[in-house]
Amino acid sequence: MSFPKSLKEGIQNLEKKTGEKANEMKKVQLYALMLEKMDASLSTLTSCEHLQLSTNCIEKIANLNGLKNLKILSLGRNNIKALTGLEAVADTLEQLWISYNIIEKLKGIAVLKKLAILFMSNNVVKSWDEFSKLKDCPALVDLNFVGNPLEEDLSAAETYRDKVAKLLGKLKKLDGVPIVRDEE
Repeated sequence: MSFPKSLKEGIQNLEKKTGEKANEMKKVQLYALMLEKMDASLSTLTSCEHLQLSTNCIEKIANLNGLKNLKILSLGRNNIKALTGLEAVADTLEQLWISYNIIEKLKGIAVLKKLAILFMSNNVVKSWDEFSKLKDCPALVDLNFVGNPLEEDLSAAETYRDKVAKLLGKLKKLDGVPIVRDEE
């Protein structure tokens, strides 16, 4: 099996395989292709609502400018270090799947005002100060954050679930389990 040398080639291969034009596809799956970067050819995916680029070798989020309809961005199992580069999809992105990367800081997450679902397990977030930046995502209701170092950074008196529920008052589900709050 030969891998495409670029995202552009990956898109061309996808068009050949499906018989569809990439600019008309609502779901674009380019996973496990050993792609190293998100290049300008992404701007051709104008109808895309769900972009799946997981299990590649991508190091940074980039070139999302033409994706005006993007609701779901899947970047799990890459080499991404930061959440910068999301500004172009700030008004449309509802779900970000970015587990199994090497993200330590949550700078850049605040631009995602419609973000309802964040799957960010198994990264390297160590600081509760970083975690508290999730408060800037007013629509966030479902968070998967298990496997980050901060999960273990609490005293016996306060559990990870309790602290997260307190910090993110609108959260309905944490790590796949519903959050039950006492009624006022």
